[in-house]
Amino acid sequence: MSAKSSRQAGKANGNRTEHLDFEDNALVIQLFGFHNSHLLQVEERLDVVIHTRGNEASVIGAPDAVDAACACLKSLYGRLKRGLTVGREEVDAAVRMALGNGGRTPTADEILIRTRKRHISPRSATQAAYIQAIDEHELVFGLGPAGTGKTYLAVAKAVERLIRGEVDRIVLSRPALEAGEQLGFLPGDLKEKVDPYLRPLYDALHDMLPGNQVAKRLESGEIEVAPLAFMRGRTLANSFVILDEAQNTTAVQMKMILTRLGENSRMVVTGDLTQVDLPRGTRSGLRDALEVLEGIEGIAFVRFNEKDVVRHTLVTRMVRAYEAVEAKRRTAAPYEKRANGRTSEE
Repeated sequence: MSAKSSRQAGKANGNRTEHLDFEDNALVIQLFGFHNSHLLQVEERLDVVIHTRGNEASVIGAPDAVDAACACLKSLYGRLKRGLTVGREEVDAAVRMALGNGGRTPTADEILIRTRKRHISPRSATQAAYIQAIDEHELVFGLGPAGTGKTYLAVAKAVERLIRGEVDRIVLSRPALEAGEQLGFLPGDLKEKVDPYLRPLYDALHDMLPGNQVAKRLESGEIEVAPLAFMRGRTLANSFVILDEAQNTTAVQMKMILTRLGENSRMVVTGDLTQVDLPRGTRSGLRDALEVLEGIEGIAFVRFNEKDVVRHTLVTRMVRAYEAVEAKRRTAAPYEKRANGRTSEE
């Protein structure tokens, strides 16, 4: 693909026009989408106008928006040349990446995660930074709201490393808080007791590997899914360890799991500090770890926000609403305490 640029029209409003020329006509049809649906999506998100003629596209708009739109289209065309698909989700991801990287989107080869069932690309600049952090650090904390891909991407990286033979096993864990880590009163064997709490991790595994491989690797111990309580006393060497829902660990539990890390291992800890379900007065182990460990060499902290939510757009709006309410509550809390104090004195 070649792209030529020229600065035309819009002296009054500062607009710029960029011309893109794509070589493969068959790929251009997929790039533009049915009835140019992909181009319309880019236009709406970036406030640009895109005109097409054959295998050419002209992008008109504010300079920054034009840069982002061109980066988006080039990135999507690159995906198609590599045999990857392009749909609404991929267009949305390319726009997010362009906006978050100053008009540049990484190539598919730079941060593509390859598993048996699918190839996974980051769908926001923060997701790209998260994947890079996992590659470069032995311990990574992924912090932020639901729907940002924290756990999903961690599982994808774990599966990729297992397939490549870079680790011997994957260990996935969650605090079974709803059962208070006291699972004996529940019916069934250990697997039947804890499976409801670990189901999201199984779901992610089945997205990465064929079902028969998941079952086989679970049976052989190459993949282990267990509640946090069963990690005590172990050393996890040559492993990729993921602790999910870490906001619901206590400080003691967090220290315990972090110190299980053995030679040639990686650990990813994910959580959302706005969704702590611990009993009132119990300090979250995730919050404690942030205060104790931030700044230590070899540890990375990646923070997601509502802009990184890649589920249904309604989820993004709900997350934003909850965060706004939480912010108001934090602001009002000191005044409420003073008011309550005056009332009790009176």
